[in-house]
Amino acid sequence: MASLTLISLPLLSLLFLNFAYPSQLPNNASASLLYNVSTISTVKFMNVIDSCWRTINWATNREALADCSVGFGKASIGGKYGPIYLVTTPYDDPVNPTPGTLRFGAIQSSPLWIIFATDMVITLKNELIVNSFKTIDGRGANVEIAYGPCITIHGVTDVIIHGISIHDCKPGVAGLVRSSPTYVGKRGGSDGDAVSVFSSSNIWIDHCYLARSEDGLIDVIHASTDVTISNNYFAQHDKVMLLGHSDDFAADEVMKVTLVFNRFGEGLIERMPRVRIGYAHVANNRYDEWKMYAIGGSANPTIFSEGNYFIAPDDPGSKEVTKRETNNWETWRWQSSKDVFINGAYFVPSGHGSSDPLYTMTQSFIVAPGYMVPDLTADAGPLHCLLDRPCML
Repeated sequence: MASLTLISLPLLSLLFLNFAYPSQLPNNASASLLYNVSTISTVKFMNVIDSCWRTINWATNREALADCSVGFGKASIGGKYGPIYLVTTPYDDPVNPTPGTLRFGAIQSSPLWIIFATDMVITLKNELIVNSFKTIDGRGANVEIAYGPCITIHGVTDVIIHGISIHDCKPGVAGLVRSSPTYVGKRGGSDGDAVSVFSSSNIWIDHCYLARSEDGLIDVIHASTDVTISNNYFAQHDKVMLLGHSDDFAADEVMKVTLVFNRFGEGLIERMPRVRIGYAHVANNRYDEWKMYAIGGSANPTIFSEGNYFIAPDDPGSKEVTKRETNNWETWRWQSSKDVFINGAYFVPSGHGSSDPLYTMTQSFIVAPGYMVPDLTADAGPLHCLLDRPCML
């Protein structure tokens, strides 16, 4: 049997240039690259994030992941400059967490790179409040946070969540919850989001599975910014993702979010995402299904849909990708470029002027044309990672 070849970042960049700027490639490069990609049995197609870290030495160099984000959350370093912390038990105590539990690591004041000793299902007794400079890294184990309250990222910076299944999340209860080694505060009860990002910055959520939660799967609200949501698999949920707290919360003008390489899978209804006031770059995502709409918003947000792959439902009344939640939206900047529309899907643009993300040089990445998205999102969700082998789906 032929061995599997992983297409690396430099080669993938050349592939993107081939489709977008063929004149910039060396002579004969186009034919050669296209021939290699067509060898489906021996070539594994990876997006620009995955090709950065999916090597055979992932386990001995876990912190290299922190260099691999793109878009607005690029600067997130998580726990890169801290030691490894090993979760050995799924036990949880919201007030007095013990060493070896996820909560004990997540609340520490110093940077930590949190990993897991074995497969586990963690049912939290109240919301998990994650402190700054933390990476929760599920590679090497099958880790689920499920059947209880889930993750809150509140008033902090530099958090990476990678390779975790977060599903069937329930509302938290009013009561005491520890958020640092020195502080226990009374909480009013969380809403039941899988991940709530509140007044935080430099956040990266990558390669997670998110489904069936009481409220949203991901909320980014209350002036949170510099967030990248990538390579995740979303399924079986109504209101998937909310970006922006409310129509009159003006502080969300600072919000900038990149959604890239995600797969919006089966059983989804709406809000992929819904955006209020701020800015969202929605790039190279696959939309398998929606019941109402895919991308929506209110309060004059700016949305740039670029290189996505939209498969409309069979319902003739739900073919439109977009939905404005109010009237008088004609001046809002909602634009589409390089998107692919299947089964009658269509995007209604509005506004004038550029909606480009204006990334810095380090944040920027090449957005592929939409027809490449099925390959670029094929490994969305947590990967199966074994020692001395690249992580695979």
